[in-house]
Amino acid sequence: MRWPYGFELNEGCRTCKLRSAGFFCQISPPVTNDIGAVKSLSAYPAGAVLFLEKQEPRGVFVLCRGQVKLTVSSSAGKILIVRIARAGEVLGLMATLSGKPYEVTAETLHPCQVAFVHRDDFLRIVSRHPEMYLGVVGQLTTLYAAACDQLRMVGLTLSAPEKLAKLLLHWSLTGEQTTQGSGIKFSLTHEEIAEFIGSSRETVTRTLSEFKNQHLVSLQGSTLMISNRAALERLASI
Repeated sequence: MRWPYGFELNEGCRTCKLRSAGFFCQISPPVTNDIGAVKSLSAYPAGAVLFLEKQEPRGVFVLCRGQVKLTVSSSAGKILIVRIARAGEVLGLMATLSGKPYEVTAETLHPCQVAFVHRDDFLRIVSRHPEMYLGVVGQLTTLYAAACDQLRMVGLTLSAPEKLAKLLLHWSLTGEQTTQGSGIKFSLTHEEIAEFIGSSRETVTRTLSEFKNQHLVSLQGSTLMISNRAALERLASI
């Protein structure tokens, strides 16, 4: 059976073809069965908001397929992208556990497949299965480390070129490695990249153009190639 956006329906976690190294993908069959009994599966288009910053927590969202950007905003409307969540991650975990409002807004970057577990059900399953605690701690540790990395890049890096170089190098760690360099699939607009590094769209556009002129990067369709990694690393460590 196919859902909108060309997804193949995966009702059961144990038979899911999208299983990865994510939190819910590694739990034991008894826990999987309990979660399967209470979860709801949905497909979302690009640009759909799963939850809003400062909204009371309804539960956790397990990202089965796609990517979700997590953002924080100021009262003046300025937006900062905290990170990009990928398949296998659990979103809204901290708020669901603490009972405090969601700390970020979660918006899909592409069509996504998401499993939702209501807060009461999730807390009951965690209390019933002690093995869940290790997964929860692991997820929270990863979130904390990612937040620290983002703070270093935005708060402790002085120039826009240095920030952008650090960001591209970070993204390249999971990119495709070719004889021409590291390839990064560009799914973000220049405006969204600016929100990642706390800059403006114009600055990002100008800096990327400078990188191309210096032969640090090149654009091949929707893929950005890091053609001179050593030079980009020197720029990132200024």
